[in-house]
Amino acid sequence: MTGKSQGKPTGKTKQLLTANDFRAKKKWGQNFLLEPKFVGRIIDAADLNKEQVVLEIGPGLGALTKQLAERAKQVVAVEIDGELVALLKDILAPYDNVQVCHGDAMKVDLEQLVQEAAGDEGASPVPFSVVANLPYYITTPIVMRLLEQNWHWQKMVLMVQKEVAERMVASPGGKDYGALSLGVQYRAEASIVTIVPPTVFYPRPQVDSAVVLLENRLEPPVDVLSEKVLFSVIKGAFAQRRKTLLNALSNSGVAKNKEQVLQVLAACGIAPERRGETLSLAEFAAIANGFAACK
Repeated sequence: MTGKSQGKPTGKTKQLLTANDFRAKKKWGQNFLLEPKFVGRIIDAADLNKEQVVLEIGPGLGALTKQLAERAKQVVAVEIDGELVALLKDILAPYDNVQVCHGDAMKVDLEQLVQEAAGDEGASPVPFSVVANLPYYITTPIVMRLLEQNWHWQKMVLMVQKEVAERMVASPGGKDYGALSLGVQYRAEASIVTIVPPTVFYPRPQVDSAVVLLENRLEPPVDVLSEKVLFSVIKGAFAQRRKTLLNALSNSGVAKNKEQVLQVLAACGIAPERRGETLSLAEFAAIANGFAACK
């Protein structure tokens, strides 16, 4: 790796930051990707064509956005930083297929933004891809939101912290296994595309990153009566990892009381003293169906 990529703004990135007197904001988790090689790997994993619509969350200085615009039909880029939105609109002015939206990805209706940009009013929802270098301070909540909402994404290619990527692909029983692992298992096939060192970002983060590919399943691997209940049970079981299922679910809001938790677990043949990290997705689905049937 050349000296140009050692976590300092150089070349076009430096010119942009200097000319606009822009400084990365820690509160928004802004780490700009400097190395074109890794932008290329994200683009390759996305495997786009001119018929596709792309949602990008946290477009930064537009390095990835430009490449997306050249390969996709339409790009919707959601950015929370109003100062950066103004800069991006100038940077991306040559691309008439990019829409920069000022908003919080945890609050705005991302599906609606994409469908409006696709412009097929009255038609069936347009499938789309999510491609993003996600802000690290809010990575897991954003990914969980995308997984929980049954939106029409086909594929996600995400730059995340390496430890988050490991949680996405974790199996039951390990320290990395948790609510994120199960959410990914339910909704997608997941794989780690590449590991990314901190030296290719500005400012330089303290940890390694990874590019993860999530491909939406045509059908979930388990049948559930209510996806909302399933995700509530999963989140409740991991809200306090050291608690047993009985105690965790009794305090999660998914059950009326401890007696109901005992009844549902007994019907599923699951010992109440087990902890969430020992359960498979199928066992969580059985528990969720038990609670859903009680409502």
